[in-house]
Amino acid sequence: MIENIDISGSNYKVEESFQKYVHKRIGKLDRYLPRNNRKDVVAKVVVTQVNRDHGNKYEISATLDIPGGKVLNAKEESSNVFAGVDILEAKLMGQIRRFKTEKINYDKKGFLKRFLKK
Repeated sequence: MIENIDISGSNYKVEESFQKYVHKRIGKLDRYLPRNNRKDVVAKVVVTQVNRDHGNKYEISATLDIPGGKVLNAKEESSNVFAGVDILEAKLMGQIRRFKTEKINYDKKGFLKRFLKK
């Protein structure tokens, strides 16, 4: 689990149930990170209540600071904060997968390695 999660609210009072939910959903994203980057990941979640003509909405943004200078950002606007966190989790998971494929050089691994030495 990601230990360093900073949750803050702008025009929104962050409740304990929301904090637990964020720790559960965003905290488990570390299983998709490379093993050497798992310890020092810092997550920041900001919830902003936006008053609209047709009802209140919540703008939720999340930032993951991965060691090595990589920063992953996701932003979602939803009428329910819990649903917004679910969508953010999916967006960040896709970004982490892209980060891993960029980081690992598949061409020089495994079976093809002996043919590429020439």
